Amino acid sequence: MMDNTEKPDAGDERGQEVPRRNALVERRESTALAHPAEWRSHVEEDDDDTIDLRAIWDTIVKRKWTVITFFAIVMVSVLTATFLMTPIYRASLTLQIERQEAKVLDYQGVTPNEMQGDTKDFYETQYELLRSRSLAQRVIDQLNLGDHPVFAQGRPSLLASLKALLLGKEEEPVRDDAEQVRLLQLTQAFLASLTIEPVRNSRLVKIHFDSPDPVLASRIVNAISEAFINVNLERRMDASSFAKVFLEERLQQLKVKLGETEKELVAFAREEQIVRGGEQEASVDTQVMQEFTTALAKAQQERIRAEALYQQLETGSVEGIPQVLENKVIQEFKGHKAKLETEYQENLKIYKPAYPKMVQLQTQIDEMQAKIAEELAHVRSGIRSAYQAARSQEAMLQAKMDESKRTVLGVQDRSIQYNILKREVDTNRELYDGLLQRYKEVGVAGGVGVNNVSVVDKAEVPLRPFKPKTLLNALIAALLGLFGGIGLALLFEHLDDTIKDGESMERLLGLPVLGMVPLVKHAGDSARELVLEQLDDPRSGFSEAYRSLQTAMQFSTQEGIPKVLMVTSASIGEGKTTTALALAINLSQMGLKVLLVDADLRKASVHRKLGLSNRAGLTNYLAGDSQPVDVTQPTPYDKLFVITSGPLPPNPAELLGSAKMVALLDVAKDRFDCVIVDGPPVLGLADAPLLGSITDATVVIVEAGGTRKDFLAGALKRLRSTRTHVIGGVLTKITSRSGAQGYYYNSYYQHGDEEGSRSAA
Repeated sequence: MMDNTEKPDAGDERGQEVPRRNALVERRESTALAHPAEWRSHVEEDDDDTIDLRAIWDTIVKRKWTVITFFAIVMVSVLTATFLMTPIYRASLTLQIERQEAKVLDYQGVTPNEMQGDTKDFYETQYELLRSRSLAQRVIDQLNLGDHPVFAQGRPSLLASLKALLLGKEEEPVRDDAEQVRLLQLTQAFLASLTIEPVRNSRLVKIHFDSPDPVLASRIVNAISEAFINVNLERRMDASSFAKVFLEERLQQLKVKLGETEKELVAFAREEQIVRGGEQEASVDTQVMQEFTTALAKAQQERIRAEALYQQLETGSVEGIPQVLENKVIQEFKGHKAKLETEYQENLKIYKPAYPKMVQLQTQIDEMQAKIAEELAHVRSGIRSAYQAARSQEAMLQAKMDESKRTVLGVQDRSIQYNILKREVDTNRELYDGLLQRYKEVGVAGGVGVNNVSVVDKAEVPLRPFKPKTLLNALIAALLGLFGGIGLALLFEHLDDTIKDGESMERLLGLPVLGMVPLVKHAGDSARELVLEQLDDPRSGFSEAYRSLQTAMQFSTQEGIPKVLMVTSASIGEGKTTTALALAINLSQMGLKVLLVDADLRKASVHRKLGLSNRAGLTNYLAGDSQPVDVTQPTPYDKLFVITSGPLPPNPAELLGSAKMVALLDVAKDRFDCVIVDGPPVLGLADAPLLGSITDATVVIVEAGGTRKDFLAGALKRLRSTRTHVIGGVLTKITSRSGAQGYYYNSYYQHGDEEGSRSAA
């Protein structure tokens, strides 16, 4: 208990207020958690680009009712719509379309013959012909569908209208004629139920028709194939008839023109006395010129060869030319000379050159050399003569060819008009022959009814409805409902900007988590305060959470548990008073002398939780003449004393920031081991920042899933602006949907309780 002798005077309080605050700031800067920026930088090193599957799963479990509700709505809606839909039957038929009809005759028809590169265009054309209005109207008239009950209204269904709108088909303009309008609506309804499905990598195409009447659907599909084949045949027949008439007229014109040109050609040839052989034979003059040209070419080759030998003879040695090398006489003389020279060299080793035998050998060698020179002269003379003869022959042939060329040119000059007339005759004859041939082919091919379209599988009456597909719709609805519900849950979770776990509080705000407290409820109809009820059970998750917080507080500063600790929150209802009371009780049970000060002067609640009177409290001391000992009350817990808030004052902020409040805390630090201040909320009030500036440390209480991030960030900003030493935060009201911590508190301790109950039994 406090006594009156320890109250400092007012002068000392004002004089010592600034030094005390400076000392508090120095102590805060020396602690390990004094720099939140350093903590934040350490936390921000985590990689935020990874996908946290556990967080996604926790979100799904947390918002499972959103997922289940959305899933149920989608399933019920889709299944209801499916069962209310009219059953639609689909009849199918398979056609084979060839680019060319079967070659019964080796004649080409008059219809266009597609090349290899036009395959895609050809088949696209056929598909569009199957979808054409003309074919649809032909089937409608053939089956008299205008009087059928399914088409009686002549108006497309809502589904058919939507299909036509999605496919981009423009509606036909409405005409004044009622019958035309009815036929147009009937055709649109018919085409809306028709589906053309090409089979990939084949020449097959499937024709589908959807109708509530299965028999009608099969009749319509078979009628479409028959009408398409007939239209194709008619188109070919019409083209053949037109071609035959056209060819007849053209043949008559060419026949007259061919006769006239032939007469003109014969008359001109007789007048100019031009005689020609067959069409493939050349004239005599031309043949002579060709022979002279061939002979001249050979003479030029001989002259070039002789000239090359002659040039070699004049510029170099004659012994290397082929005529010398192939001359057997010269080669024999050279061989005999070589033997004599060899014998002379061998005798020279014994005899001198003047010796008679040596002189005789030398004479023989000279004779051989003279014979070789004589033969070389003969060869040289022969080459020169051959060169002269080749030149003379070339000159003569050149003169003859020039003469023949002049003769041929003269004949050609006289035959210019003849050739012009002959070409015209030939052209007219070719045209006439070609048209006559084509006329006969068209006449034969036009009578052959061979088509390039054939039916592979006829349509049968469908036994089961094509749509609605209940199983498929249910599966799609299940997938849409499941993933839509999950997406909606993730969206709600993304839009929820509250603090949900300690990790987000550390990562986003740089606020260390000192403890996590589970959400608990009253057991039965107990009227006792919840915090006291839970703390009485040391094995409860609530009690263990605050013991863990108490342990964390011992390592929050270098001195251990702060002497003066303020507990606050961003807004009301987050559990700050419960936390302050639980900490105070736990510390007192450890043997520490604890003072709990209810500084929330606007909404006090400590006295109600402990069942104490609030007639005299903190406001009586700060605004009146009461002494600390007068407003301090004992509690049912040993070593725990409480100063309640007292009556509501008109100026709480001024009282909490006064020198008397500083003096009270200084006196309390001397008398108690720990002073816990239950402060007011931060946002909207100036009380908490003022109290934070005069306490040793501050703990911020954060409600899991209830405190918004921007509110908490604003509260921390306001506290730090007054140099409040925020050592960490406590996450309260954690539920089983809040992640691993909730699971731990709600399953581990329940398991422990069950084990204890079994042991007791």
